[in-house]
Amino acid sequence: MCDDLLLPDPVARALADYRALRDAHGPCWGEPPLSYVVQAWATVFLDRRYDFWNTGLRQVAERYPHLPAAELEDHLGEVDLDRVVRDALAGDVVDNLPALRLTPEGCTVAADTRVVLDDDPFRTALLLDSSREEPVTVVVDGTPYEVPPRGAKIVEVAGEVVVDGRPVDLSPLARRVAGAAVRVRAGFPCRWSVTSANGQGWYPEGAPPKIDSLRRPYFHGDDLVVAVPAEPVTVTVTRGMEYTSSEVVVTPEPGRETLVELAPERLYDAAARGWYGGDLHVHLNWMGEEPAAPALAAAAQHGEDLHVLNLVAGNVASERVYDVEALAHWAGEDLPWSDERHLARIGVEYRSDLVGHLTAFGIRELPKRYHTGFLGTVDWPPNTAALEELRALGGLTGYGHPFHTPFGDDDPPDVVLDRARNCSAREIVADAALGLIDTLDVLNHSSIAGTAAVYHRLIGAGNRLAVTAGTDVVLSFCRRGTASAPPGWERVYAHVGGPLTAESYAEAIVLGRTFATTGPWLELAVNGHEPGDTLELAPGQRVEIAVSSIGPEVESLEIRTADGVLAQGPPGRLVASMTVSEPTYVVAVAKGGPHPRALHRSGAYAHTSPVYLDVAGEHVAREADVRWCLAWLDRLEEILREFGTFETKEQLGDHLELYERARTVYRGRLTGAGA
Repeated sequence: MCDDLLLPDPVARALADYRALRDAHGPCWGEPPLSYVVQAWATVFLDRRYDFWNTGLRQVAERYPHLPAAELEDHLGEVDLDRVVRDALAGDVVDNLPALRLTPEGCTVAADTRVVLDDDPFRTALLLDSSREEPVTVVVDGTPYEVPPRGAKIVEVAGEVVVDGRPVDLSPLARRVAGAAVRVRAGFPCRWSVTSANGQGWYPEGAPPKIDSLRRPYFHGDDLVVAVPAEPVTVTVTRGMEYTSSEVVVTPEPGRETLVELAPERLYDAAARGWYGGDLHVHLNWMGEEPAAPALAAAAQHGEDLHVLNLVAGNVASERVYDVEALAHWAGEDLPWSDERHLARIGVEYRSDLVGHLTAFGIRELPKRYHTGFLGTVDWPPNTAALEELRALGGLTGYGHPFHTPFGDDDPPDVVLDRARNCSAREIVADAALGLIDTLDVLNHSSIAGTAAVYHRLIGAGNRLAVTAGTDVVLSFCRRGTASAPPGWERVYAHVGGPLTAESYAEAIVLGRTFATTGPWLELAVNGHEPGDTLELAPGQRVEIAVSSIGPEVESLEIRTADGVLAQGPPGRLVASMTVSEPTYVVAVAKGGPHPRALHRSGAYAHTSPVYLDVAGEHVAREADVRWCLAWLDRLEEILREFGTFETKEQLGDHLELYERARTVYRGRLTGAGA
């Protein structure tokens, strides 16, 4: 495809700016040090095995011993990040961070030795880890660095390290071998992993060194040449969740190219059934090690066979909105690599760390606002202002990465509404009551269980929200858990039935014809009706429910109603029947533990939108759920009064007026239910 189509001048200039920010400031691109900004820096080295969060909070507690625990996170930007990384690793060595241990007796190098081809240059980050009681100066490639007593410092090294006037033996860092090449070919775009025996990844020229949340190296494309060592390498190929994986071990000859023809087998074909899977929350650029061009998104979408990709422009912690130039250029248009089975658009992530982050898919023009409450600015207007604007621009709206705190269906709202700012979807309880939000990303990178519990309360209280999925993948990250995983590792499947367009996909989601999944295929039928449908029933009428799944990672199936779990069973197929005496809903859930196909830390999961069962013309409005939502609004009002930033009483009043309107709706549902 022509470079001018994929990289128009405004987008190319923005990409150059991002590279300059990366070069000047590292992977945080100079963003203010909010908690998730410093975490982004640390997780270049700390994967899910290592606890950045609690390690950092312990350091804050050391600095502020009298600070309440709930306020520690507000000071994470002040920690010594090098020491946090050292302490979190607790003596372990990761592949991209060897350590120079500085002890009273001398120094030693600990490393996961890297393979280097022929005379290729080698450079790596190096952790200077001191257990000495006095400062020590380490000279790295001619530059002196002072490491404080029992301190740590991360530096870049290419050639020489001197400690106590003596050069350090750096041979453990790298092993040089003769080079070779493999050409990988499937006949269609795929996701590939090419690894040495030590797990080291190898990539085509120009491909960023991506690693997913299970620490697997990967890249996308077909018929690609990869420089590799002339020793055994493992080639693995897959293509998103609808495919299995295939694998082969080859030993290429020095200086020669070895052809590897390998293709994955299809596990299920959603589009053939009229269902299209999408990822509604993906960033092209949002800090990271390697600023990402649109061509990287194109390769990833086709390599994952991801039907719908919603790239979102958004800020991090300042005024800069990343990829707004791409949004301005392509707003309302399918991106150039779209075809009849693959649709890509650029939308928006609207961000308020106080009341929640939301995304919009399919907007026709640029909005006027993208965020509130950053850098000490006011937490105003409420998210409703953005929702109304984004909807007027044609956007499908939904709250992303909604809830980070695991909690259950019976927990009170204050379990998750526990502190000032944490990006949770707090305003959704009001927005849902007023019909201002379309979806909730029950599948996300945060707490799926916690989000599902809130979702059950919301739909049980009479709100109609579709289940969706948004990974929050950031294509400019290379090593940050799920953020550096392939887009579409979670998907929302929508039953479109006809040609795939932005409009038909959004319409199917608004109608609730969806399920969201980490990989399993999940079907629900109630008297033959699918998610999004409403059955008008008489009291005492009986319904038949059938659930089916496809996927080796599924361990159990559930049928749930507003009253909880109706039936459970093994994977494959589950059937149940029930007599309906009052309005309710039916959803299906598939669960499984850790599995290579499941990139979420909690394992495999899938959840449908509801089939609604109305009785005698009444829609579900379960009293316990309605009162739970009212309690949520009361607690949210307390949070805004205590932690919100406002210049006038009227600004706070706009939030409170919103909550009062929502309360009126919920109270009306209690009256309608005869409570």
